[in-house]
Amino acid sequence: MTLAKSLQAAAGNAAAEGVYIEDVFSTYLYTGNGSTQTINNGIDLAGEGGLVWAKKRNSATDGNHILFDTARGQPWLSTNNTSAQLGSSGLINYNSDGFGWTFGSASWNSSGDTFASWTFRKQPKFFDVVTWTGNSTARTIAHNLGSVPGCIMVKAYGNMASIGNASDWLVYHRSTGNTNVTFLNTTTGSTDYGSAAWNSTTPTSTVFSLGTDSNVNQNSVQYVAYLFAHDAGGFGESGEENVVSCGSYTGTGVAGLAVTLGYDPQWILWKNASQLSDWNLFDNMRGMTVSGDQVRLRPNLSNAEGTYAQFPFPTATGFIVNEASAPVNGSGDTMIYIAIRRGPMKVPTDGTEVFKPNTYTGTGAVLPITGMGFPPDFLLTKDRQFGNDWCAQDKLRGPSQYLRPNGTGAELNLGTAQLVSIDQTGVTYGSGSSSTNFNGSPYINLSFRRAPGFFDEVCYTGDGIAGRAITHNLGVTPEWMIVKRRSNNDGAGYWASYSAATGNTQSTQFGTVAAALTNSTFWNNTSPTSTNFTVGTITRVNGSAETYVAYLFASCPGVSKCGSYTGNGSSQTIPCGFAAGARFVLIKRTDSTGDWYVWDSARGIVAGNDPHLSLNTTAAEVTTDDSVDPASTGFIVNQLAATNINVTSASYIFLAIA
Repeated sequence: MTLAKSLQAAAGNAAAEGVYIEDVFSTYLYTGNGSTQTINNGIDLAGEGGLVWAKKRNSATDGNHILFDTARGQPWLSTNNTSAQLGSSGLINYNSDGFGWTFGSASWNSSGDTFASWTFRKQPKFFDVVTWTGNSTARTIAHNLGSVPGCIMVKAYGNMASIGNASDWLVYHRSTGNTNVTFLNTTTGSTDYGSAAWNSTTPTSTVFSLGTDSNVNQNSVQYVAYLFAHDAGGFGESGEENVVSCGSYTGTGVAGLAVTLGYDPQWILWKNASQLSDWNLFDNMRGMTVSGDQVRLRPNLSNAEGTYAQFPFPTATGFIVNEASAPVNGSGDTMIYIAIRRGPMKVPTDGTEVFKPNTYTGTGAVLPITGMGFPPDFLLTKDRQFGNDWCAQDKLRGPSQYLRPNGTGAELNLGTAQLVSIDQTGVTYGSGSSSTNFNGSPYINLSFRRAPGFFDEVCYTGDGIAGRAITHNLGVTPEWMIVKRRSNNDGAGYWASYSAATGNTQSTQFGTVAAALTNSTFWNNTSPTSTNFTVGTITRVNGSAETYVAYLFASCPGVSKCGSYTGNGSSQTIPCGFAAGARFVLIKRTDSTGDWYVWDSARGIVAGNDPHLSLNTTAAEVTTDDSVDPASTGFIVNQLAATNINVTSASYIFLAIA
């Protein structure tokens, strides 16, 4: 099924077909409570089986990487040591929507400590778990991956007296071949093992081969293997989308090496196979951004997480090695990796899956805003009472990076003063900014999730050449785009805005009152497509060596509507195809001056006065006019001098979300 057909299914509230990455993989961050704790990540481990990998983030004390799987049951293994499995019954519950800890272990649920967890569900063409008892004879082991494994991790876990109660983690990777192994628990590069590990035999879609090495096949010893597929398809409506890649690249010694996956990754496990180096694990919940250092953990060590120079830099089609050093990009070295696709892959059918307005009162102390129902990707925050800036922040650029929709300035790095983190349940505001968390002030937070057919975000570096095509993952043609230059190499600049209603020869200046202006240097007189958008030569969208962020929206049946209307001078209903009205409305006049007005249901879209803010100003909220009213299919606009959003014969564009 194509995305277009999926959108049609969404319009009819039909269940989408296929399997999606969000069904089989989750990164979930949590704080230990020292007691029982349930992690609801939406992954069915009770019915399907799989692996839970957990790691303490803030300390090396009791900081082992802990692995539980449904094939072995309750005991755990650690990737950073050679021990047999430890533990007994009652350590973990495998649930239909995640897992649960039954007590406060120092390694995975100690009170007040921060943890990361990665859950892999067994699924053909993604991941499998297999156990066996060794027999010291070359043999094959059956698996249910349904495709040729790209990577296999093997560990002895029981009855290990004959091998000294210790064994290495042996890793087969398709890029290093069937005679080599890499050790997950050490820094050793890929090592020639001859036939001892994999019997010099490449795995197939039904079996993998073992030699007689004690780390994989000693008589009477028990073993477990974790198998990862490679570009095997099997996902999405069509059943042809890839979600996991076990690949490699050859280092160039020059920063900027692009690695193509065909998708935007959310999780990468990586190692230099040519030399001594740590394994490195990155994910987009802890911080895999296009700004500054990345947040890494090292599976071969118990160390707390730390930053690591700009690798990897995620893109719409893979990642960029933004570093020239030998450990990540040594000239001629082979770097191996496992990469997992970013989700969600499903087209949303309800606006609550991808958008939520939240009102809150600042405390002046670190303040979590939770219960959003989805992991947010993009935030707009505004003090409703005082004349402070709007704050635009997102996961891809990194929580510390701050842009002002009402200003022309370059991106600023404010550390954790404004925003501490963005995670799977919401956001945590810092204690040091009046723009997001002044004690006693009322605020609005507008949270958006990236999802096919609704919203996407792209970061890119300009080249100053007309006709530059920028790849995106919206899956449909964008109907509204806003682009902002993040860097300040050539001065700051207004936000550029494209609307399908005004066409590819015009741009509205997001953040100003100006009417749409005609200028071919913005979009190169080229309309966007379902795979890319085009920029011209103006520095606001494509200055050479300048960095940019683009936010792309589309009409998603029953969820969002990017549209336009002509004013009638009184009142009119703007139909959006919604079932219960709009929870968010953004309106801009394009034929003349006019604010970028914002209404939302958290502050009130009612049959009376409706509080509104203007994205182009620092002004406090206005509560004294009734410019919009609710309508079940969309919203109603009323002509009032206070906002002028329905002037006779005037032209307007809007974005509405159900």
